[in-house]
Amino acid sequence: MSRINLVNYESTNGKSRELLEAVNAQLGFVPNLMKTMAQSPAVLEAALNFSSTVGRTLNAKLREQIAVLTAEANGCGYCLSAHTAAGKMSGLTEEELLAARAGNSNDTITDAALKFAKAVLEKRGNVTDEDLKAVRDAGFSDGGVAEIVAHVALNIFTNYFNQVAQTEIDFPIVEVPLRRSAQA
Repeated sequence: MSRINLVNYESTNGKSRELLEAVNAQLGFVPNLMKTMAQSPAVLEAALNFSSTVGRTLNAKLREQIAVLTAEANGCGYCLSAHTAAGKMSGLTEEELLAARAGNSNDTITDAALKFAKAVLEKRGNVTDEDLKAVRDAGFSDGGVAEIVAHVALNIFTNYFNQVAQTEIDFPIVEVPLRRSAQA
């Protein structure tokens, strides 16, 4: 049960209703995360704008791989479940998603991006010159590096929000490892 109430988008009005209708039009449903964020239209609008803007960067598969890596690192069952479903819709296999959760990929460029994202997470942004060199050597420009950091930050935000709210998962459930869920 959520610790922050979900907004019933059918009966709400104002900015929350407008934003939730836009989510419904885009996705065909309104995820519980959005219904919970709608308690503050400003929070929902900020999250949607951030997601929409950085969602035009990197490719869909890499975005979802960074999302499952971040959810795994933060022990967020909601985001792990949602982004596993989205990752499969983007064409990722179960094996690719499992590898991404650990920060790995068989593709050299994706692997470098995931290793950099994992370094950002583990070092809380205090990456080394070697971390930057490795991702740059894989072909990422400074803009690409910034985009990876932005995706990590966006996912940290939604992970933390869901953990505070204990948002009810409305996707096929993917379990986080016990060592992580015990910390959540």
